[in-house]
Parts: sequence; C-alpha cells; structure tokens
Amino acid sequence: MKKNNYKFLPFAALLSTLLFTVSCSNDDKTGGTTEPPITEDRWITVAGAVMGTTDPVPGDGNGGTIVYSISKENAKDPSKSFDVFENGFVVPSNRTARLQSSQDGSRLFNIAYGGANGGEYSKYIVGGGQNFTQTGALVNISQYAGTSPRWAKLFDGDKTGIAVNVTSPTVVTEGETYLRTRGTATVLSLDLVNSFISQVKTYEIPLTQAEEIQGHHIFRLDAPVLNKAGNKLIIGTWMRKTNPATGTNQTEFTRLGSKSVVVDYPSLENPVIISSEIGFGDTSGYRSFNAFLADDGNIYQATQRDAQGSHILRIGQNNQYDNSYVFSLDAALGIENSYIETWKYAGNGKAIVAYTYDAAPVSTLSNQSQSFLALVDLNTKTAQKLDLPYDVDMYLFQYQGFVVDGYEIYVTLAPVGKDGRIYIINSQTGSVTEGAKLINKPGNHFTGAF
Repeated sequence: MKKNNYKFLPFAALLSTLLFTVSCSNDDKTGGTTEPPITEDRWITVAGAVMGTTDPVPGDGNGGTIVYSISKENAKDPSKSFDVFENGFVVPSNRTARLQSSQDGSRLFNIAYGGANGGEYSKYIVGGGQNFTQTGALVNISQYAGTSPRWAKLFDGDKTGIAVNVTSPTVVTEGETYLRTRGTATVLSLDLVNSFISQVKTYEIPLTQAEEIQGHHIFRLDAPVLNKAGNKLIIGTWMRKTNPATGTNQTEFTRLGSKSVVVDYPSLENPVIISSEIGFGDTSGYRSFNAFLADDGNIYQATQRDAQGSHILRIGQNNQYDNSYVFSLDAALGIENSYIETWKYAGNGKAIVAYTYDAAPVSTLSNQSQSFLALVDLNTKTAQKLDLPYDVDMYLFQYQGFVVDGYEIYVTLAPVGKDGRIYIINSQTGSVTEGAKLINKPGNHFTGAF
C-alpha cells in the first residue's frame, strides 16, 4: 500500500500542476503572448510642431517644437484637457526637432534641426508639465553630420545615438562620359549617457558599377538600427538617379531593389550594401524610426516611395534581406499605392503603422493626403485599420513617436489646427480607448508621444 501511495502522490501533484497550468493558459486573454515592459508612473511627453512664420503653410512644422509631459494616469483620463502649445516647453530647434526618449520616458533627447544651433544635441530630465531640466553637456555634431542631421537612438538601454549624413552627391565625368554620382557618407555614434561623440567614420559607399553608370546613387541615409548580435548597424537609404545624358536629377525612373547599408558596430567600419528583391522603395523613413529589431531576432523595415506600395521587409540575423518574406501593406489593407509615413514595433509581432494611399482625401488646408492608422501583424502579414475619428486634415507625415507601455500604445491624434486627443490602442486586440483632450492652435499639429 505504501508503494502504491508513493507512486500516486507525485502523479496527483503533477496532474494538479498541469490542470493549474491549463487553467492559467485559458485565462490568459493575450493567447500566451509576452507583455512588453510596463513603466509605472511614467510620463507621456506630447510633442507639437508650430507652423512657420515665413510663407507659412498649415502643418509645415517650420516654427519649432513644443513639448509637454503628462502622467500616464492623466493621459488616460478623457475628462482632462491640456494646452501643449500654450503651456509647453520650447525645444531648441529652428524647425521640427528630431526627438527621442528613454525607454521609461524619464529622459528626452533632442538634436536641433536647422538654424544657428542645428546639429546641437541636448538631454532633459522629464519632470511633468513644462518642466524639462537640461542635464549633461551640449554637443554639436554639425561639423560631421550637418545642421539638419538624421539620427536615431539605439535600443541598447538608452546608451547610444547614431547620426548619419551624406554630402550633396557629386556628378563625376571623364571628358563627356558620365561615370557616376556619389556623395561622402558620415556615420557618428553619440554617447547619450555621458554626452560626447564616441566615434565618427567617413567614407564613400559605391553601388555596383552597372548601377552607378546608369546614374543610381544614395541621396540620404537614415533610420539606423542595431542587430540582435549587437555587431552590425543596418542603415536605411533614400535612392535617387542622375540622368547620365544631362547630369541632372531624374525624377521618373525604374527603381532598384530596396537597399540598406550595413556597417560593423561599434567600429562603424566596413560599409556593405544589401539589396531586397521584394521591396523597390526607399528605406530611410522620415524623421522617425523606420526599422526595428523584433522578438524573433529579425529586423523589420518599412519602404517608402515604392512603386507597388509600401512593404515591410525582413532582414535576418545573417544581416541579409529575407526574400521569402513578403508583406505588402496594399494587399493587407486592400488599398493601392500605400505609403508608410511612420511606424513602431509593439512586441509579439505586432506594430502600429501610420499611412496614406492613392485614393486618400487631400486636405485643402495643408495640401497633404489624409493619414490613417493600422495595427499590423508581422507574423500573419495582416493589417486592420484602427477605428478612430479620422479627418481630412489629419497629417502624420512628420509624426515621430509612439509610446509602447505593456500592451498599450499611446498616440496623439488631431487634425492640423484642430483639437484632438490622446488615444490608447491595445496592441493585441486593436481596441481603442479615448484619453485626454489636446488643445491645438491654427496651423499647428502634434508630432508624437514620447
């Protein structure tokens, strides 16, 4: 009897454990997903772009940037109202600032865009409302990356920023024979903790001889991202083409496959170009992240100006494009000639995407196509348009930041010159919750949550 009891008790314990596990799994409404980190009592910093004063166009953002931080609790409260443009902190920048924030929202990083202080890096402690306290030294990178630098913070524990630049491409001929168009690229790493330039590399990045003789060249670099191994940076490109017969810019041309530049990290040396057979657009994005390292160890990168509409491409851990992965936003949403304006990875293969497309209404106020938001699933290659109060004057082309906190994605949404709100989107279900009201001013627009 003792022998039988000895066998039975462990089995009963095992059975109980299994039942408990199954019960917990059934209660897990997220289907076994891993919840991204949650920062308790974090700030949600709202950024707004001011309309310019010289030949102003509503939504141009040429009048600078204002930020205002709101507690997560208040950001979720639809009864709260905030006048960011009236009460916020003016970020140093002649035009729309290139902002980044720490993972927990406690720090704001800025590199001024244009003007006398263009290229100047500054860091702030976020203190609520208009309280942004500068910390660390000011660092001007303009001598390396220009006064309007493109840069992104790496997801390495808020330690490093990478700024990139290409000088104006120069046409090279031999007698009357066109040879190539090429600029000089700069890749710079910035220590965000101690506020200093840690590495700068400068080089030409040639395409193949066959591509260059046709006039193809790299016009801009942007949106760097660090791979899973931490030994390579993937940098997006914006491609252009010179007309070999005239030596001038050719606006209409057949695009090459989407390209990125891969450099060693942290040395920033040995630039190599990789090309996609799936996408045929640029991979540089616009003033925001355009590529993300996902949970599966792969990098996902959006395309712009793609003749077949925007795609999300996959770069494997071998640092090469995975041409077996095909995700067309056109196909996923049933639209034509989509354009991903900005996006952000939200964990578990899900991402939020701001986009427009050919048949979208055009605003008579800003002359821009209306923007929309979708939740995409990178694993199933599907997308759903989010249920939000859209408006023809909704303009997200200059949008820079989404806050991902657990399963919640915080978005600032308002038409140009009109009041709007913070909305909280569940990254797993796509459900939308209305948050605090945001007061706007004529010609201004909101450019992100950080």
